[in-house]
This record gives sequence, C-alpha cells and structure tokens, in this order.
Amino acid sequence: MNALSNDNTPVDAPVRAVVLLSGGLDSATVLAMARAAGRVCHAVSFDYGQRHRAELLAAARLAVALGAVEHRVMKIDTGGLGGSALTDNSIAVPVNATNAATGAFAAPLAEGIPVTYVPARNTVFLALALGMAEVVGATELWVGVNAVDYSGYPDCRPAFVEAFERLANLATKAGVESATPHFRVRAPLVTLSKAGIIQAGSTLGVDYGMTVSCYQASPEGLACGRCDSCRLRREGFAAAGVADPTRYGKG
Repeated sequence: MNALSNDNTPVDAPVRAVVLLSGGLDSATVLAMARAAGRVCHAVSFDYGQRHRAELLAAARLAVALGAVEHRVMKIDTGGLGGSALTDNSIAVPVNATNAATGAFAAPLAEGIPVTYVPARNTVFLALALGMAEVVGATELWVGVNAVDYSGYPDCRPAFVEAFERLANLATKAGVESATPHFRVRAPLVTLSKAGIIQAGSTLGVDYGMTVSCYQASPEGLACGRCDSCRLRREGFAAAGVADPTRYGKG
C-alpha cells in the first residue's frame, strides 16, 4: 500500500497537470515537456470565438499524439468583449510586408501591444484551467506563454505567471486547505527564444507539421505566412536550423 501524505494522497502518486493546448507550436512543446517530466496530462483548449479555429482541430490531434489522458474543449465568448483582431472580423489582422526579391520581411515587428491582443485572455484561460485542476486532482498548470519572442502581450510575462500562481493558492479550496502551496504554474518557455522552443520540442519528437499558429489560418489549417505569429514561427525555424513544416496557403 502506498504511504499517504497529509492530504491523504499517495506520496508516490504521479503528478497530474492541466496543460493549456491551443494547437500551436508553443503549447505543443509544453505538452511534450510535461509528458517528458512524467506528468499525467489533462489537456484543455478554448473555443473562444477565434478566427483561427483550425487550431482546435490541431489541438485534438496533438493531445492524442503527445499522450494526454484527456482533451477538453471549453467554449467561452470572448468575442462578446470585442477589441481584438482575433475575435472581431471588423478589425484586420496586421500583416508584414516582404521583399519581393528575397522573401525576407521588410521591416521589424511593430512595437507596442498589437490589435491581436485578446483582453484578459490568459487570465480567463488559466482561471478555467485552475477550476479543471481542482476537479481532476491536478496540482500543476502548464502554459506556453513566452516573454522573449512574443507580440507584446502583457499576459505572457513572468510577473503575470507568478501573480497567477499566488492567486491560485489563495482562491481555491485546494489551495487554502493545504499547509504548503498546492498549485504551481509552470511556464517552461517563458525565457526561451522561438528558436530555442523549436529546438527543445524537436528533441522531444514534436511533429510541428501538426501544429497551427497562424492568426488567420484557413479552415484547412493553411497559414497566411505574413501575420506576426507566422513571422515569428518562420524566423524561429530558420534560426533553429530546422526545416519549416508549416503548410502555407496561396497569396
């Protein structure tokens, strides 16, 4: 019989984790990392009214391929808030001009928080993942936020991750009944470059051809090749020295 801890769980029980899985490159890498760390992974994706819904199909495939024990899709209406090019079709997704001769991007990424920022998205997503963690008995939340090669989003910074971990332990039954911090928010990509993320995931066997990162991917998952997400992804593969398996659409 397994020995029991103070909260009556077996001391050698595997750690359960809820992994936020968008279907993109970063979240696929995080799921692979969590599995490599021996976690029992419960994957969750969000149908939040995003343009790039092909990512949800990608997430379902990745959850199976990368060994999650379950995959849930939660439907929420962030589109009701408006204010983001990812949920409001009246706001255009910014695209990057390329050099016609070389195909290289012609200008640096724009500074500041772009219109693809979805108000409070990661706060909402992590809150729902936290509720799921209480239900399934998970003590970790894994999320693919990144503060290096990112588009200026405030909810991708280490300070946000640290603050949410404190909240998780203050605002839950599991948190307040534990003598020590019960929940951890794991953000293993937060200080990595996109190239570093790709190299790490490639080592773990992630098939990036299964992922969809484009902000305006076609229903078939074809990438536009020009939005900020496509740009960061394409430049990341080049810097990592890894062949880019992204399926690009025409035009």
